Amino acid sequence: MLIALFADIHANRQAFSACLAQARDQGAERIVLLGDYVGYGADPEWAVTTVMELVDKGAVAVLGNHDSAVANSREQMNLEAQIAIEWTRGVLGASQRKFLAGLPLFENDGERLYVHSEASSPASWTYVTSTLEAARSITATSAQIGFCGHIHQPAVYSMSATAKMTAFTPTTGAAVPLLQGRRWLVVLGSVGQPRDGNPAASYAMLDTDKRELTYCRAAYDIEQAAAAIRKKGLPVWLANRLFLGR
Repeated sequence: MLIALFADIHANRQAFSACLAQARDQGAERIVLLGDYVGYGADPEWAVTTVMELVDKGAVAVLGNHDSAVANSREQMNLEAQIAIEWTRGVLGASQRKFLAGLPLFENDGERLYVHSEASSPASWTYVTSTLEAARSITATSAQIGFCGHIHQPAVYSMSATAKMTAFTPTTGAAVPLLQGRRWLVVLGSVGQPRDGNPAASYAMLDTDKRELTYCRAAYDIEQAAAAIRKKGLPVWLANRLFLGR
């Protein structure tokens, strides 16, 4: 089975549309969504409605911190993010807010675990930026392969049978064999706001038969996405950073 995995969509209609189309062209048979459907971008209504429709068709979706912040004003964010979330609260309809509020923090799927941040304390929204944090997430679950997002930068961590950790930055288009003898934490890049220096939207494809993971990039109309942010009166930096991939 080919599974398309998306994280950190952030209300970027142009980016998510491009990723979905490309993944379907590649033969995606299932979709997994790892949170942060709203925040930063100009189209939260469209993004949440699209996710709802995908879930109705069998997709897996988990909660992200920006999604949680729609109903929880105690979530702490930087100024630009806070402005975007406060605007988003006023834009989303009741059914969309109810959908977000009902999303789980994580989902188990056989040997796989899906979570937005990491598995040891999903609601703490910890960033996985080192092998220490990756090891904590890996050992908190019995899953052989964990998938998360949250940091907007692709990364792959693995743990050997003797608990030795390795980490690397994956290469776009190069299949990563997820060997049985190790346990894995796969950190996705961001669909809607990449921060690895590449402005193209980021997602991944998992071939469960071959046990191979491939990171993918999709070009999209950044100017249109940025113009929509500016038109909605959101902070200009949220538009400008799309061109930088930062």
